[in-house]
Amino acid sequence: MEEGGVLCQWSVMRSVLAIVQWWGFNVTVIIMNKWIFQKLDFKFPLSVSCVHFICSAIGAYFVIKVLKMKPLITVDPEDRWRRIFPMSFVFCINIVLGNVSLRYIPVSFMQTIKSFTPATTVILQWLIWRKYFDWRIWAALVPIVGGILLTSMTELSFNTFGFFAALFGCLATSTKTILAESLLHGYKFDSINTVYYMAPFATMILAVPALLLEGPGVKDWLYTHQSVSSALFIIFFSGILAFCLNFSIFYVIHSTTAVTFNVAGNLKVAVAVLISWLIFHNPISAMNAVGCAVTLIGCTFYGYIRHMLSQQSPGAPCTPRTPRTPRNRMELLPLVNDKLDDKV
Repeated sequence: MEEGGVLCQWSVMRSVLAIVQWWGFNVTVIIMNKWIFQKLDFKFPLSVSCVHFICSAIGAYFVIKVLKMKPLITVDPEDRWRRIFPMSFVFCINIVLGNVSLRYIPVSFMQTIKSFTPATTVILQWLIWRKYFDWRIWAALVPIVGGILLTSMTELSFNTFGFFAALFGCLATSTKTILAESLLHGYKFDSINTVYYMAPFATMILAVPALLLEGPGVKDWLYTHQSVSSALFIIFFSGILAFCLNFSIFYVIHSTTAVTFNVAGNLKVAVAVLISWLIFHNPISAMNAVGCAVTLIGCTFYGYIRHMLSQQSPGAPCTPRTPRTPRNRMELLPLVNDKLDDKV
């Protein structure tokens, strides 16, 4: 009995540590990105994203090939271009739009809009792939949509470009996760192998646009900024932390349940909002805070409904099935995996 109690305590402690380090990396990367854009005056989101991709590609190679902490999942050369490359393109758009939105709107507003992703995922699957969902899924989306509307209408630092960048970022996140169910069918990717294959492609896709669109601006910044060395250190360090975030996701997925992950993910947004407010002092009205709270409560409720439906019998609606080769487009789209949808 004592041994069982010790094991139970260790399991709880491991879950808590996994969640805390995940929160730490996630919030730190978000705050550092905002600091880079706002305090360092490095207003080049494409370049920041490119640095993150390069650091992530090097980090994933080091973890898999050098440290051998994770086995490499072998992908056929043909599949790398036919499956991985399209995923990398959407992955690239997703990250870039997130950084672009941070360039123009506060962290609190950006994180609240990002919570709209479950709604965009369900709506995309319903509109494009004609997938039908249990009425409880639709009901769970109501507080999410309502909270986003309230937050947007009462945001004191509202910026149209930043708002739409964050909103289209939600669509990119949903598209990425939906495509992963079909394009990566048959491959059991974890977060590290995902970065190993996608980060080099994403770097290749983004390098030329970043050079053409932001190259002259970056050059001027290097000549005019007062503390270039320390600023560059912060920018590259944010890239290292961005890779560490992917590694922390791998750890937390294997240390928590789906319900715990969902609740922790929504609390993480609240922590990011609070810390960003303490650092940047962006104005938040009472109704804006209420809208953010309603959105997070709605996301938690949505996660609970998803988990409850997943526990139903195999024939019930929206219940995940054992992976197999899909016979038609309707079969490509089981409900999206919440756990792998949080990379920065």
